Amino acid sequence: MNKVKIIAFDADDTLWINEAYYQEVETKFQALLQEYLPAKDVSDELLKTEIQNIDKYGFGAKGFILSMIETAIKISQNKVSTKVIEEIISLGKSLICKDIKLLPNVIETLSALKEDYKLIIATKGDLLDQTRKIKKSGLQKYFSHIEVMNNKYENNYLKLLKTLNISPEKFLMVGNSVKSDILPVISIGGNAIHIPYSVMWKHEVAENVNPKKNYKTISNLSELITLLKIKKQ
Repeated sequence: MNKVKIIAFDADDTLWINEAYYQEVETKFQALLQEYLPAKDVSDELLKTEIQNIDKYGFGAKGFILSMIETAIKISQNKVSTKVIEEIISLGKSLICKDIKLLPNVIETLSALKEDYKLIIATKGDLLDQTRKIKKSGLQKYFSHIEVMNNKYENNYLKLLKTLNISPEKFLMVGNSVKSDILPVISIGGNAIHIPYSVMWKHEVAENVNPKKNYKTISNLSELITLLKIKKQ
């Protein structure tokens, strides 16, 4: 950690609440389709559709809306009403229009770290959706670079490091997803800190993770200050 010059933060569920809103919408989606399948089966079918559509739509609210519509048509065998489709679209729009609620200690932590490190956002998702959320968060002033990635594989991080003109050992990624924020970064020789969040999209759950992998887990963003030996401002 003593070589770190740049700290990258994931956005959704690292800086602000996100997945909980998706789960609220999914619960309402289940209720709309309860005449066709039990709630769990509706969610299972939706997840399958979302995964199949990632290469087409990427990540984010718009892809989620399209996947809900496709799932509704599929499990109803084309019998779903236009009224239900309209309600699904309305649910999706409500998701896009959600206010941004910062997680605890975000501003205090960013303020302290900004004195000694270059801070950036490295998030994945729809460019328009993520840009909108970053603007609504009011956090732009803390970051010197914002990267919205179409995915978070090793090659995506290598491309980011090339853009930043920095070597992996000087790069630290902070995020809530072991699968997307942690494992790819340590695989290319970078540093990573995992901050678990209370809810997680099933597709982001990492399986068969070696507990000896070279990364740290902390419970709160403010612990970064102590970990990196920075005094609170």
